Amino acid sequence: MSRLATIFRYCISDGVPRRSFLVALVVGTILNVINQGDVLIGDGTVNWAKAGLTFVVPYCVATYGAVSFRIGTTPPNERARGNR
Repeated sequence: MSRLATIFRYCISDGVPRRSFLVALVVGTILNVINQGDVLIGDGTVNWAKAGLTFVVPYCVATYGAVSFRIGTTPPNERARGNR
């Protein structure tokens, strides 16, 4: 199995999407309040691109961490066969 296929399989397996989503929800909310709190409380215009990226970045970081951990703890012969 190619390295890219292994990475993709790890990205969508063993609860990684759910955990990454929860991390993004918590961290993204906190960062949005910090970065755009004055707009959310006052009467400014919300920058939706910033708001979206504030959730996407923690999702990607959490997923990267989970996949890196899995790659580091899975023996190379099991990764090559696609086991686990």
